[in-house]
Amino acid sequence: MIDSAGLDAALGDAHRRIDVDAWTNVYVVGDVHGCSTELEALLDRLSPADDELVVFVGDLVRKGPDSAGVVERVRSRPNLLTVRGNNEEKLLRGEKSVDGLDDDDHSWLADQPVAISWDGGLVVHAGVDPRKPLAQHTVDDVQTVRELGDSDYEPPFWYDAYDGETRVFFGHTPLDAPVVRPGAVGLDTGCVYGGTLTAYDRQHDRFVSVTPDRTVQERPARKFVTPRVTAVR
Repeated sequence: MIDSAGLDAALGDAHRRIDVDAWTNVYVVGDVHGCSTELEALLDRLSPADDELVVFVGDLVRKGPDSAGVVERVRSRPNLLTVRGNNEEKLLRGEKSVDGLDDDDHSWLADQPVAISWDGGLVVHAGVDPRKPLAQHTVDDVQTVRELGDSDYEPPFWYDAYDGETRVFFGHTPLDAPVVRPGAVGLDTGCVYGGTLTAYDRQHDRFVSVTPDRTVQERPARKFVTPRVTAVR
């Protein structure tokens, strides 16, 4: 079970707890990065009903061509939720800017949690650090953790060392294919870099993805991770 008290202690109001049984299904969607056309295509495929929940792992914005359109779409329905990723944080800190987002959009982004949890599940942008308890995590931890060593985009990655009972859904690290672990599901399959936009369908335990017909931003191959294959319980 998720350590709700630990998350509350660490993140306060930036942790949102939901009743997963109030929804007939939950989809978790990887990093969109301003790719509104691909987002619409994925939502068309999922066709979520009003009693189905769609949760985004953050990084709705930046790098792609239409961050404003993505934010508008996610804001448009109460069953579309998101956590705040490191790229949202860069906007809010004034380190980066995005065309088309107004003050109301920035206020909405600032109000989003950095963690959404339910019994057995946790959505954060980047992951959790298995070397310390949840109560000691910071906002920066859940938005940026990736490697446990000193080399960028080189193992060990946090999800290979994590053995918690709660399954963590995350993005942030561009992947050649989704990470599938007993305790972790990685969903950033590099849509903005010419990869796919991927959702996890919780009810059917499957992935649904759309493939863009464009590469918005080039990315070095060394900054894509190929997950090792493990058995899933």
